[in-house]
Amino acid sequence: MRRRLQELSLRARLLLISAAALALGLAAGGVLLVAVLTFAQGRAVHAEALETARGVARLVDQGQLTDPIQVTPGVQVQVIDEQNRVRAVSATADRLVPILYDSELTELQDGDGIPIPGERIGFDGEARVVKVTAGPATQPLRVLVARSTSQLTQSVHLLQVTLLIAFPLLVTLLAAGLWRTLGAALRPVDALRTGAEEITGGTRAGRLPVPDSHDEVGRLAITLNDMLQRLDTARARQRAFVADAAHELRSPLTNMRTELEVAQRLPDDTDWPALTDDLLADVQRLSRLVDDLLLLARSDDGGGRAVSRRLEQVDLGQLVGEVAARYPGVRHEDATGPLPLMADPDALARVVANLLDNACRHKRSTVTVRTAESDLDFLVVVTDDGPGIPVADRERVFDRFTRLDDGRARDAGGSGLGLAIVRELVRRHGGSVTLADAEPGLRVEVRLPRRGDEATRRGQEGKRPAEPSPRAARLQERTRPGEPDPAVMITNE
Repeated sequence: MRRRLQELSLRARLLLISAAALALGLAAGGVLLVAVLTFAQGRAVHAEALETARGVARLVDQGQLTDPIQVTPGVQVQVIDEQNRVRAVSATADRLVPILYDSELTELQDGDGIPIPGERIGFDGEARVVKVTAGPATQPLRVLVARSTSQLTQSVHLLQVTLLIAFPLLVTLLAAGLWRTLGAALRPVDALRTGAEEITGGTRAGRLPVPDSHDEVGRLAITLNDMLQRLDTARARQRAFVADAAHELRSPLTNMRTELEVAQRLPDDTDWPALTDDLLADVQRLSRLVDDLLLLARSDDGGGRAVSRRLEQVDLGQLVGEVAARYPGVRHEDATGPLPLMADPDALARVVANLLDNACRHKRSTVTVRTAESDLDFLVVVTDDGPGIPVADRERVFDRFTRLDDGRARDAGGSGLGLAIVRELVRRHGGSVTLADAEPGLRVEVRLPRRGDEATRRGQEGKRPAEPSPRAARLQERTRPGEPDPAVMITNE
């Protein structure tokens, strides 16, 4: 049964559940109505019989009792003495046999009533008998009033028949209205499903229709559209990343292939060590590029684990000095005292190395790296006297594979990933990177919070999906359903 219900549509299941609940509710209401009506009419019959009995008792007390006693139709009255002899009756009552048996007379209290079979006194159905004591205490008389309950039975029966006919019709009409209402309520859901099928089939843009209502379905459509937006952004970033990676990997691979093809045609007396040096340079460039791509991929996919695998106490000034010592011509200006910081030493060393690589490629004469401290942060400042970066491009250069067209363009093996890696690693430590003008050249300032361990944890927990880079946005705008993926086009060139 449950499996059959699951095979039905949501609209049909909701209708069945609602109709069943409605039928049960109406049935319970009908039973309660019949019970209340039966109780109310029974009380009314008892009250009328008791009022008649008390009226006859007053006539007995006043000595004005007539024989036969005048009563309404459907009512029988007997006045009996202590020996259960009938003294006075109404026109239709028995003058010889009391309405109640001796045991019933003894058990029935004054003012109470009991039901008896109507056939005993000539009524159809049941009758209600009420007893009231009258007369002097020395010679009491008992007034018995019997009233037929056939009207009550007929009313209840009529109500039952009416409910048995009306309730199925009412349930049917309400089910029909509910079916139409559910169809209207689920129409936005069907529109969402149709839109999702069209998006999956590539026949429409990646947005679902949002209904005009501000209900749960409308909020669901908005949430799904937000999810699709994030998926489109991630897909565009992935396409841009793959396209750029394929383009960057192609250059050293092409150089190596060319060198090897040329080497196959060289004579035996060729200077092979010089050739291997060129190949080794291309391999090293390729290795650096793959390492950079792997680091960024792990950063995107694995959260903080890929970047901050271990945190330990480091002296920032000493770490910067050790990295700067590997670069001839770089001047290091250390702080006046130690700069203790909880950080990943490998990640910070990578930050400083990337900044120095970038500065050395574009310097004219000097590169300076300086460490300092402020009230809240530790500073690493790298300054070169190169051509600098225009203000309009200072945010764009942090995008992956971004290189400008001037002196900071593709040269000396740069891949356009250095500043992107710097920003990612610094952000993981809760810090920031800013670019500013120097006189002349460019000044790069890295700020790291003093409480590096807590800042790093906040940086990792607060990671948000990155906004698409300009290149990714352009790829997303150009790509439409049915068009080839730019990444595939570039890779297959």
